[in-house]
Amino acid sequence: MKQDDLLSRIALGEDSTRQFKVTVRNADSLASEMAAFANSEGGTIFIGVADDGSAPGLSPADVKRINQLISNAASQHVRSPLTVETENVQLPNGRIIIVLNVPKGIDKPYFDKNGVIWLKCGADKRRINSKEELRRLFQMSDQFHADELPTKAGIDKLDKLRFRDFLRDVYKLDYPDSPAELTRLLQNMGLATDEGQLNLAGVLLFAERPEWIKPQFVIKAIRYPGNDIHVSDYIDTEDFSGPMRKVFDDSLAFVMRNLHKVQAGRGVNAPGTPEIPEAVFEELLVNALIHRDYLVSATIRLFIFDNRIEIISPGHLPNNLTVEKIRTGISNIRNPILVSFVAKGFLPYHGLGSGIKRALEAWPDIDFADDRDGCLFTATVHRKEVEHTPVRAGSPKTSGKTSGKTSGKILNAIRQNGEITIPKLALLIGVTERSIERNIQQLQGDGRLRRIGPAKGGHWETIEKNEN
Repeated sequence: MKQDDLLSRIALGEDSTRQFKVTVRNADSLASEMAAFANSEGGTIFIGVADDGSAPGLSPADVKRINQLISNAASQHVRSPLTVETENVQLPNGRIIIVLNVPKGIDKPYFDKNGVIWLKCGADKRRINSKEELRRLFQMSDQFHADELPTKAGIDKLDKLRFRDFLRDVYKLDYPDSPAELTRLLQNMGLATDEGQLNLAGVLLFAERPEWIKPQFVIKAIRYPGNDIHVSDYIDTEDFSGPMRKVFDDSLAFVMRNLHKVQAGRGVNAPGTPEIPEAVFEELLVNALIHRDYLVSATIRLFIFDNRIEIISPGHLPNNLTVEKIRTGISNIRNPILVSFVAKGFLPYHGLGSGIKRALEAWPDIDFADDRDGCLFTATVHRKEVEHTPVRAGSPKTSGKTSGKTSGKILNAIRQNGEITIPKLALLIGVTERSIERNIQQLQGDGRLRRIGPAKGGHWETIEKNEN
């Protein structure tokens, strides 16, 4: 590393990947720092640099002593032993800074000499202090998977008809005659624990009422007016629960009924085609249901706005997976039991890693956000602005002035009936519901219209100029 590169990195200060130490004298303390980096994403310790970023450096004698201490700490004070790299960089005054690179561990979790597991927390470190964190660490090292988690549900909570049909259609098997046979079958299929309870995969796939056992693992869907989240205003909302296949089907139906239909050259009596292909949401919803982090006790959220649809899944991308990698079809399996059953036809599935690529091929205007701090992954499907204003045969083309006339008609109609609905406004004025929504949004933004109460059960009020 060149001197200029070193100083520029030091100038950035400490964070979750950089740490400063003016010197090192205790192997146990250094071992805990290295274990924290290895259990996280790896990082660099700059030895000879003070907390404030000043660089007094080290003498040649200190360098020799500390390099020996680093070797001992990495090999004898961390379990499993770590392989680290050091580089000595000379400062203009002849003093030396040791750059200690600790790679991301491949044998997590790493313990210090006292059996403590450390994680990076910003520029500092902290002990693992919950079972959930420990499970996640094992999950990251592929030693444990959330869909294997035991639940308190016995096999009596199974949806017998759903499981019977699955056995018949996929395995050509009959439903077992006895509880003991059923338990053994569920265990062999990876759906029950050794103690005979359903695990999380068994509950999500085949329990009669999964939401009674795991109420947090549902999908909450809302259709908002406009392009922002509202506290009380919504056009459509529903919570989807039940076995995973039902959750998928109901969520997909919610999206499709809230999309615009495009005539696409068809006759007036033919049903329109969705503005965005259904296959896009098939792939994204399957991805959300089988790849979310089930160690995070939160719901999947489905938000529909005028200009976009967001599917927000608990848990960031696992391990070293990035948005760029998933766009090319690279995938990591977080929940292998769920994936194995989806591959058997439980949900629409076309192969590991192909879902995101298929969605992008069908609709390229999709963004993905991997929020590691907030532990969320968001897929945003952008909608095209479509305006369908009907024009009667023989009538002249409309101009930009139509919008203003429509706004005035909306205000007049609301003055007469504050509870009038958007479909009724569209029918009364002779434009599309989409046009009504756009004009209402503009009127609200201009301070000429306000909504009192929720979308269902509330009413509109006009704001006259003398009120402002």
